[in-house]
Amino acid sequence: MGAVSGRQGDGDPRMTAQLAAEILRGARRGVALTGAGISAESGIPTFRGEGGLWTKYDPVKVASIDTFLADPAAYWRVARDRGSVALAARPNPGHIALVAMEAAGHLAAVVTQNTDGLHQASGSKRVIELHGSGRTVECLECGRREPRADVQARLDVEMPPKCRSCGGTMLKPTVVLFGEAMPVAAVTEAFELARQADVVLVVGTSLVVHPAAEIPLEAVSSGARMIVVNAEPTPFDRFAEVVIHGRSGEVLPEIARLTDG
Repeated sequence: MGAVSGRQGDGDPRMTAQLAAEILRGARRGVALTGAGISAESGIPTFRGEGGLWTKYDPVKVASIDTFLADPAAYWRVARDRGSVALAARPNPGHIALVAMEAAGHLAAVVTQNTDGLHQASGSKRVIELHGSGRTVECLECGRREPRADVQARLDVEMPPKCRSCGGTMLKPTVVLFGEAMPVAAVTEAFELARQADVVLVVGTSLVVHPAAEIPLEAVSSGARMIVVNAEPTPFDRFAEVVIHGRSGEVLPEIARLTDG
């Protein structure tokens, strides 16, 4: 299952998963915060760390709103390959385990930094997308929206892609690019859920991107218990009752199984 650490997490990984399950078993307003790590196990590359997207590309040049507005083709040339990978990805056992926790009444919602739509595809009912959705594209000139898959399919013959309604070339995925404000409604809802939470489950996020990183702290300061499942240590592991450094696709199904056991 992977290495473990934490105030109650030193020792046998199975015992650590059991501790997490005991905490979740009593949860009725639990909130999960997920990041790129959970989707990496579905084949979607992460942004940071070894092999991450930002080790290959300058994010300011390929994923900022100013660059996009100046040259949308620069974005779409990178997205031609990455977008196909994301669209082909399928939920993994980590996503499915979160669905089971929600169905059992332990999770009230999933708050995600991901834009891949895999939580919805896996069956999660309440998903708050802090960084928008990469599954939809919007024309900044006329407002028309269409599925990302439809735009992706014509990138080999049309660069940049054109709006099917007005013919404009300002087609932008409904994701938050660098330099754009995060969706106010989603951020507000996420922090409100954190304040109401009795447990916050952090999965696959390094907790270095704000304001998302502040959500678990908001929950803990409001009385929630914290569990961290991540491949690497995070800056806020010290606030968690249980920390498991392992693959979410292995750890979460075990926790879900023990929670219902």
